[in-house]
Amino acid sequence: MFSTLSNLQPRQLLTQVLNFALVLSTAFMLWKGLSVATDSPSPIVVVLSGSMEPAFQRGDLLFLWNRGAETQIGEVVVYNVKGKDIPIVHRVVRRFGGGDKPLRLLTKGDNNLADDTELYAKGQDYLTRSEDIIGSVVGYVPFVGYVTIVLSEHPWLKKVLLGIMGVMVVLQRE
Repeated sequence: MFSTLSNLQPRQLLTQVLNFALVLSTAFMLWKGLSVATDSPSPIVVVLSGSMEPAFQRGDLLFLWNRGAETQIGEVVVYNVKGKDIPIVHRVVRRFGGGDKPLRLLTKGDNNLADDTELYAKGQDYLTRSEDIIGSVVGYVPFVGYVTIVLSEHPWLKKVLLGIMGVMVVLQRE
């Protein structure tokens, strides 16, 4: 493997490295393009727990849309809690306000006994649609996101896979 790498001319090596950078930048641009199109900072999320079973299983890949400001009761939304980085996927069970007043929502996991007020930030009794909601679920692919869960639970595996992909791109012949 390394002998192949040392046999590459500097120009070939530079071409392969630039190809790898092009792949990474294309993925980044696609992600940002999706973010703009859906008006969501995270247009695709993975279900991390079983709180929404049977509607969604752990590892399901969810597609979000954030262009409709009038979220309805029964709609599944993804939200961030202030001070925490993990998005939560739950169903809207009550709504307050709307129209001229800011839309406030109360959510609950389908598989949970109680609503989410304990999950919200300290002193927060509801979610504000314009501030807390990342998007509404418009579609999903079952279990495809499980790869992300495995990579999150085993960070060393992520580094190994990235290293293998980088070496494969550099060693690829055209």
